[in-house]
Amino acid sequence: MSGRRVVITGVAGFIGSNLAQRLLADGDSVVGIDNLAYGVIEQVPSAVEFHKADIRHKGLERLFRGADAVFHLAAKNCIADCEQDPLESSDINVTGSVNVFESARRAGVSRVIYAESSALYEGSTVFPTPETELAPRSIYALSKHAEMVFADAYARDHGLRLTALRYFGVYGPRQDYRRLIPPVMSAFIIHLLRGTRPTIYGDGSKRRDFVYVDDVNDFHVRCLTDDRTVGRTVNIGSGSSVSVSEVLAKLQALMGTKASPDFRPDLPAEAFETRADISVARSLGWSPSVNLDSGLKRSIDYIREHVVNERAGASVQ
Repeated sequence: MSGRRVVITGVAGFIGSNLAQRLLADGDSVVGIDNLAYGVIEQVPSAVEFHKADIRHKGLERLFRGADAVFHLAAKNCIADCEQDPLESSDINVTGSVNVFESARRAGVSRVIYAESSALYEGSTVFPTPETELAPRSIYALSKHAEMVFADAYARDHGLRLTALRYFGVYGPRQDYRRLIPPVMSAFIIHLLRGTRPTIYGDGSKRRDFVYVDDVNDFHVRCLTDDRTVGRTVNIGSGSSVSVSEVLAKLQALMGTKASPDFRPDLPAEAFETRADISVARSLGWSPSVNLDSGLKRSIDYIREHVVNERAGASVQ
């Protein structure tokens, strides 16, 4: 089915802008909301009905009216940023999310798909990690846990048809390299393309489950068409993990460079390993199709063309 009217909060961000592009290609109309505090307006497809707005503002209800579904992706999601400012993190991730749920309820939009996070498992020692294994530790994870509790209440008390998605290490075009601590994939690629030393926090042994953004969008679309996703919490990852040092080695081989990393002190509040149990997603007919090497090649091509060549003077921390 196509021709839906879909709202995306955080539309100028990494996952939101990619999702908007996919939905438009499928024939849907997209209403995009972003306050541009973290998102980049140039990433928003021109066909999106864009509104510069904050998810904490009371006027969201009017932007939701007539929508078939809401994807709530807006968040303050850099762990280091959240540790530095717990009050703003709670305000955005908890109060903002409650405002999204309430605005959807008031506007008569029953279908809401929202982003939780694999950070909810950061204290777990169970790998691969199923959806039941909650162990939040960081301010960011705690804020997403509170969001989950409010979402459960809106499903129970107001009949919102919710799906909670726990993304693991999503990567691909438009990944946010401007954050205080940029995501490892985009940061490594930019440094290697510029001939500078990539930064590794810790000794490089931390392991991450990486999933390509197009695979993530395949599940997003499934949420709009498959009622079995309603009321579910679903891990979205690859089901395997790779170390930070291994990622750098793969990129060096693909790009023909041997730039040595700049090792810095480890970051606080980060899990040593993430690895998703994707049994629930598989039971709903989804599985990732883009392997790591293919995803890295696509990411390199995008960053070379759209980041390094267009923003030669930009800096990366």
